[in-house]
Amino acid sequence: MNGTTSTCAPADQPLSWHSIDWDKAYSVVRRMQARIVKATQEGRWNRVKALQRLLTTSFYGKALAVKRVTENQGKRTPGVDRVLWSTPDAKYLAIESLRRHGYKPLPLKRIYIPKSNGKLRPLSIPTMRDRAMQALYLLALDPVSETISDAQSYGFRKERSTHDAIAQCFMNARYHGNPKDRHTRVSAQWILEADIRGCFDNIDHAWLLQHVPMDKAVLKKWLRAGYLKDGSFAPTTEGTPQGGIISPVLANLALNGLDSALSAAFKSTAQRVAHKVNLVRYADDFVITGVNREVLERQITPAVTTFLAARGLELAPEKTKITHLTDGYDFLGQHVRRYGNKLLINPARKNVTAFLRKVRGLIRQLGAAPQGKLIDALNPVITGWAAYHRHVVAKDIFRKVDHQIWYALWQWAKRRHQKKPAYWVRQRYFHRIGLRQWIFAVDTKQMENDGHPRYRRLRLAMATPIERHPKVRADANPYDSQWYAYFAQRAAIRSRVSRARRRDSPPSS
Repeated sequence: MNGTTSTCAPADQPLSWHSIDWDKAYSVVRRMQARIVKATQEGRWNRVKALQRLLTTSFYGKALAVKRVTENQGKRTPGVDRVLWSTPDAKYLAIESLRRHGYKPLPLKRIYIPKSNGKLRPLSIPTMRDRAMQALYLLALDPVSETISDAQSYGFRKERSTHDAIAQCFMNARYHGNPKDRHTRVSAQWILEADIRGCFDNIDHAWLLQHVPMDKAVLKKWLRAGYLKDGSFAPTTEGTPQGGIISPVLANLALNGLDSALSAAFKSTAQRVAHKVNLVRYADDFVITGVNREVLERQITPAVTTFLAARGLELAPEKTKITHLTDGYDFLGQHVRRYGNKLLINPARKNVTAFLRKVRGLIRQLGAAPQGKLIDALNPVITGWAAYHRHVVAKDIFRKVDHQIWYALWQWAKRRHQKKPAYWVRQRYFHRIGLRQWIFAVDTKQMENDGHPRYRRLRLAMATPIERHPKVRADANPYDSQWYAYFAQRAAIRSRVSRARRRDSPPSS
């Protein structure tokens, strides 16, 4: 294979971590991934396997894998061996440790995090070396996954987001013409809301080993690594651990083909189109549209059940239901509903309630803290929540949320000074800034250029402008060289919009 020697062992291989040319590393790996995409599109699976082996043995592939696990949020969280790669020398030595020969993953460290329903979700933490090995093999597996994924799958995929999934939900239900007039377009009015019971925990190992296009020996070792529970080893006989870098892609590969299974439930593509069956999936949450309840109950639900059963999965009955669009449905924190001739997407009530509960919890937690510290704690929470919902019809919700937060802060301020009159509390914690009054802010003891005091203020959800989200093309592949210009253009637009947003947003201080 021409040119493989220079890729696997570059003649000018850096001799230290700081001497690595990261631009070159990204460029080399990107070219390899584009070749994997081309081979996948041509159905040359032996070629795919060879290119994957080439990438997972390359110096730059290993370097990028180590870079990822030593710079992400879990870089200070060790596995069962308590080893961290926190120095440049340790990172460089780690590159050479990523070898397939003799590799044996250690058991996972198991912790439990609370879910919104009060139950606990198991989270498994691999060692740094196992994380890096997963990141390395993910570089070779993800281009294949992107190439063969369902068109309307958006979860855990590069350059795709929940906003794209919600935009597709709007496109599937946007037409509201008269059903009795055949010359007008009418979207499907019935929705199957579905959720898979314990998707990550129950995927069949045999199915993964048979169908996932990667090194089977390495995959089998990860699946059978087991975990430590209260100091005792517990084997894993099914599922892929939540917390592993490669686990989301394995879950996506297991669920790919659901769209084809829906088509197989009908005699022809034209029949599926006539029944207005459309799928939108984000990880293990998905919604399917249909022209009526009967087609969803008698054809779609059995097809989904059969598809999942082959993978060791099943629908969660408590989260799976069929609803009419006029009743609305919740998906990814948004509520999609038709009101007469209007289709509106708003922040879901449960999402708003959970957000306000979090804000009030922070206010209670910082009951004795200085005002500035409370503002610094609330601002990123408010800004992040509002930014998530800025692409839907959320202005009225933003206004109501701001009022609820203001009331909670007013109660916080009064509790701190129970013997002071209300006007004194207002003068201490709330200020007039420009034309707005009752702004929760703290004087920084600095002056603006116009001579007015400079305040560090609480950010308002209402200050977030409503913007239309440009949905990603369903057939766009970020690893395919033919789509590089498209994604570069999207990145430039996002950067320009982000700069304009920061320029126009009111300063926090």
